[in-house]
Amino acid sequence: MTQDADTSALIRRYQRWAFHPSTVLGCVLVGGFLGWAAPNVARPWDIIGVVYVDLLKMTVLPFMVSAVIFSLQNLYRDGGAARVFKRVVMIFAGFSLLTAILSTGASLLFRPGGNLAPETRAALGQIVSADGERSNTAMAMYTPDAPLHTSSLKDVIQSLIPQNIFASLANGETLKALVFAMLFGLAAGQVPSRISTGLQQALETIYHACQTLTRWVNLPVPLVLVCMTASQVAVTGLGPLRAMAGFVATFLIICLLLLALAVALISKRAGAPFPDVVAAMREPFALGIATNNSATCMPAMIESMVGPLQFARARVELLVPLSIALLRVGAIAYFVCGTLFIAALYGRALSAADLGVLALVAVLSGFASSGMAGIVTVSLIGTTCHYLALPFEAAFVLLAAVDPICAMGRTAVTVLGSCAAVAAICNPPVKL
Repeated sequence: MTQDADTSALIRRYQRWAFHPSTVLGCVLVGGFLGWAAPNVARPWDIIGVVYVDLLKMTVLPFMVSAVIFSLQNLYRDGGAARVFKRVVMIFAGFSLLTAILSTGASLLFRPGGNLAPETRAALGQIVSADGERSNTAMAMYTPDAPLHTSSLKDVIQSLIPQNIFASLANGETLKALVFAMLFGLAAGQVPSRISTGLQQALETIYHACQTLTRWVNLPVPLVLVCMTASQVAVTGLGPLRAMAGFVATFLIICLLLLALAVALISKRAGAPFPDVVAAMREPFALGIATNNSATCMPAMIESMVGPLQFARARVELLVPLSIALLRVGAIAYFVCGTLFIAALYGRALSAADLGVLALVAVLSGFASSGMAGIVTVSLIGTTCHYLALPFEAAFVLLAAVDPICAMGRTAVTVLGSCAAVAAICNPPVKL
């Protein structure tokens, strides 16, 4: 028994070190240096990141479905589902609009893409056209091999309803699986307890097994961070980062602002000091940076909100999957910043009405980005550009070149923003 306790304590100390922000930053810097110094050696290391993310994705859907159905059963029987969903709609809409407004203000303040030095514009032209003599950022510099997909209202509606839930689960369609889990959970809540007890026990078993599996998979996070960063730098080099430094810096500043606001709100709702909330959010924050996939952070988010911060488990287990699927504040901030970068790059002045349209379309595009990651998320900027008559195709390759860095901030904001929304919806924890 003593040996088991010592092993558990050792694992907890290791996890505190592995998910500490300084450890995460150090691993990213080490990986970047290795990718720059030995690109031929570091390039194949991306397989480690691919395997790691796939292992985490393996647990996401069963974890989400079991948590939502089980929690909705309990909420429905307690008579609290209707009241909670009203607060969900209000909080999610308010958070999304606030994110769009703050991102618009910060982007207009720093104006990434405007007043670029001639050498920076030349570097951007080389990235776009792969031709050193073409330094003019114009539409003709880049023509995509295939037209970029833009999401319509019809696409968004169709993405909500699964025709075949088993096909949706097999294809990893998170939003469709979430809709099914919500409807099934509400229906299961009406089944008498004497009949549904077996289902509840099975779902609880799946839920705890997925949590345990996630903890095992997360043990090599420092190594994964080094390998993923090294392979990315080995492929793209540091050139795109230097040329797009203004845009990347602006977006990361926006991310830091949103992260600080999220932690401050959690601190107020939990009645806990700011440093304690930072410590509690350490693991989901690190996972978001390491995986660039907010869905894989759900188990860590739930444990952080329930354990150190003492929010009610039943509410948290329902609201975390909902917020990850529907509240894409990181993507909204990115869409706003990216669109204003393109507008400044092409010298397009935007009116107050244009900015209002941008905020609204960015919120809708954020909702449509559920389950998307990487280049697919970048392509949704084409939706906001379309409404503002901005040329997106030429700038697409510029944004794609630095997206691995932006994706880290985007995911971290989505994860902590979701935790803040959960804290705002839940009742403050009772301190004993």
